[in-house]
Formats: sequence, structure tokens, C-alpha cells
Amino acid sequence: MANLESEFVGIKSPNPFWLASAPPTDKEYNVRRAFEAGWGGVVWKTLGSEGPPVVNVNGPRYGAIHGADRRLLGLNNIELITDRPLEVNLEEMTRVKRDYPDHAVIASVMVPCEEDEWKRILPMIAETGCDGFELNFGCPHGMAERGMGSAVGQVPEYIEMVARWCKEATDLPVIVKLTPNITNILRPAEAAVRGGADAVSLINTINSITTVNLDAMSPEPMIDGKGTHGGYCGPAVKPIALNMVAEIARNPETAKMPISGIGGITTWRDAAEFMALGAGNVQVCTAAMTYGFKIVQEMISGLSQWMDEKGYESTADFVGMATPNVTDWQYLNLNHVTKAVINQDDCISCGRCYAACEDTSHQAIEMSEDRVFTVKDDECVACNLCVNVCPVENCITMRTLDTGELDERTGKPVDADYGNWTAHPNNPMSSAAE
Repeated sequence: MANLESEFVGIKSPNPFWLASAPPTDKEYNVRRAFEAGWGGVVWKTLGSEGPPVVNVNGPRYGAIHGADRRLLGLNNIELITDRPLEVNLEEMTRVKRDYPDHAVIASVMVPCEEDEWKRILPMIAETGCDGFELNFGCPHGMAERGMGSAVGQVPEYIEMVARWCKEATDLPVIVKLTPNITNILRPAEAAVRGGADAVSLINTINSITTVNLDAMSPEPMIDGKGTHGGYCGPAVKPIALNMVAEIARNPETAKMPISGIGGITTWRDAAEFMALGAGNVQVCTAAMTYGFKIVQEMISGLSQWMDEKGYESTADFVGMATPNVTDWQYLNLNHVTKAVINQDDCISCGRCYAACEDTSHQAIEMSEDRVFTVKDDECVACNLCVNVCPVENCITMRTLDTGELDERTGKPVDADYGNWTAHPNNPMSSAAE
């Protein structure tokens, strides 16, 4: 049976599934329930300095995007860091780590961008017995007036500076949590490397307004007739997170930096995808908030079964295996040709493929008088739109043309040689490169 035991920057946990810093990890009661349910670790909800606690709103804190079946696709969260006193959190963390020594307890921390503040609070938190720190540079709303959150995470120089302060203040692993609210994720990731951070975690939530109340003419969630932007999370952000993880994993300056993957992870397959692209473990929040803590049991059993089927003995066996297959567009093989194929036995004659292709794509699907749909190979560019809109799984597939087979659209046989845009005759730079 597959071994799901995880070691991330020296931090051991029973499995690679951690709860991300968020409402599910804001108190002892929650964390104990999470560990009993099967979670391998938690990142305790972001701690701040002593003194008056952070003030959160008393009205709605979440907005939502739903699918047609009311499945939750995304959450918009306007909640700030913990609004409980620091000393209370530290006492609870100490008890939890004492009672669950084999589980990972990471402290998320966010204080003003002042060296003394960081160097004072980290040793205090370390006394709880926690396994490491996650520097929260991503809170997308509020806190900017204190020099905190994404206002800091969008400035690589600040990330490098604070990471260096923290490495000077503690021997425990330091993980830098990156904000996606930036043009190029590589810049802050490279800054974390320069600052000596042990790892990065991403993505934090995305600036968002999820919906507008058209009666009150205010964004939701609405507080006394007004709304604001918040942090977007959930299944809808997964593609963005996967891309950013892959960019860091394949960038020479950051490729060796361990990654904790975050963003819309709901199933074991989601987790495996993040890990295949280079994440050493994953953090989950929205799925737990939607389905409860026991969802991790399905993640554990699913990942374990898949690993057994593939012959992977540990998660380290497949971490990063997909990274070499992520490339830039200009290096894709232009001599690789596919065509759509409709399985007539599975087709329900709904016509969605025809409507999509005829109206918005390449007019490559033909409809007969008795509603039989067939692909016109001489028009098909294999865009894959028909596959994506078809409601019947695997009814429409893509067939790869063999070498030498005639591509009816171009009138040319399929070339066996690899050829990409960099050497294509239509590329004005190809001749210059010679």
C-alpha cells in the first residue's frame, strides 16, 4: 500500500494534506477536529502582534459563485487575520502540538514591515513547539495601512527583506506565501529565494468582486448597503494556481524551491495534479469549508488507490513529473495533427457540438436531416471545443493522425519531424535567428 507520509522542508506529517490558514484553523477546537478527521497538518490562521485584536466586520463575510446545480465554485472572503488575542492563540497552539506531536502545525504570521516586529514575534510563537512559519504576504483586503498583506507581497524587495529578517530570527523553516495579485509570480518567488526562505506556498486569494446585488446596487457580501473587494478562492481558481506553481517549478532560479500548492483543491486528483507540477504538499481550505473536515478521508483513500495503481510507493515518486512537459507555446510541435471523432453509439443528438462549431468556431461539424452529426476533416483544426461542450463524456475524442497520413485540411501528409514556431517559415524571427 502506498505510503502517504510526507516530509516538506523537514516538516513531517502523516499525509501531504494540510489545512490552509483560514477560518477552519483559527482555534484549538477546529484544529483538534481536523486532526481527528485525518488532516496531516494545519497552517494556523494568521497571527498578528499583541495589543488590540484585529477588527472584522459583523455582517456577511463571504460572497459566492455557484454553478447551475448550486455547486460552490468560488468564495469571496473579506475576513481579515485572526481577531483573537495573540496570547490565546499561542496557548492553544501549544496544547495542540503537545497532543498531536506527529502532525504538522505551522504558524501563519503577518505583522507590520518592521524588522523588530518580526524578530520579536517569531521566537514567541516558536515556544509553542510549532514546526515552522508561513509569512502571509497575500491578504488582498485591509491591512495595507499597517504595511501588511498583498501591499507587501506585491513588492519583491519587501519579500526578500522580510524573509531575511525571519531567517535571522529563527532556525525553523520559513515558508513565504505568495499573492497572485501580481503580473509575474516569478518576481516574488525569486525574491523569496534571495531572502533565504525555505519554501513558498501559493496561491493566496485573488482580488475579486463575485457578484452585485441589483436591487441594492451593491457588491456582495453587503455591509449596510456597501461592499468591497475580497479574496477569491475555491475550485474556480485552480487553473490559475496550477499555472503559477508550474511557472515557479520550471524557472531555473526557483526550480529547487519547495512549493506548497494551494488553490481550489477539492479531490485527490486535484492534489495529485499540483504535486505532479512540482508541489511537495498541498493546502486546502474551501473544500473543507464546503463539505466539512472529513473530506480529507476521500482525498487520502483516492490518492492512495491511485498511487497503488501507478506503482508509486511515496508521494515523492511523482512530485514534479509533469513539470518537464510544461513548455512555452513557441516550442509546441506544429507537425502534430489531430481530428475530432464523434462516437455515434454514444451521441444523444443534442447538437451542442454543432452549434458551438458552426456559430463560433470552424464550421467543421455537419448535421444531417435526421440529426446525425459528423466531423468534416477538411475543416477541422482540432480546436477541442466540441469535446468540451459535449455533455456525454468521451462521446467526442481526438484522434492523432499517423505519420504520412493525409491532413485533408492542408492537403499535406503529416510530417514525422518535430517542428515548432521558432523555425517556422512564417515566423519573421526564424531567418534572423539563423
